[in-house]
Amino acid sequence: MDTIRETFIWQGLTIEVLHTPNWSETYRATYGHALSHLQISTAGRAPLPISATGYRSHFERADNIEVQGGAVAYVQAWLEYAAQSPSWSEVHQKARQLSLF
Repeated sequence: MDTIRETFIWQGLTIEVLHTPNWSETYRATYGHALSHLQISTAGRAPLPISATGYRSHFERADNIEVQGGAVAYVQAWLEYAAQSPSWSEVHQKARQLSLF
């Protein structure tokens, strides 16, 4: 069970992705395809549109991640899609505004 560590910048946030492409041999043997595990986190646990805590654990079919172009491309696409939600726009705007108190 090898894990690949990658980082990238998204909207000014440093994001780390830990990707285990074949999380369970038993799963692969049973279902005929690999199950990947993604662990996504931000420096300082800054919120993301996919996680208010800055950390997200996610299981996905390995072929879905591969089709997207790999773990980083998959997470970037997921973030871009989730960032379109009104709730993320509100959180993002509040984080950008300065507070006097």
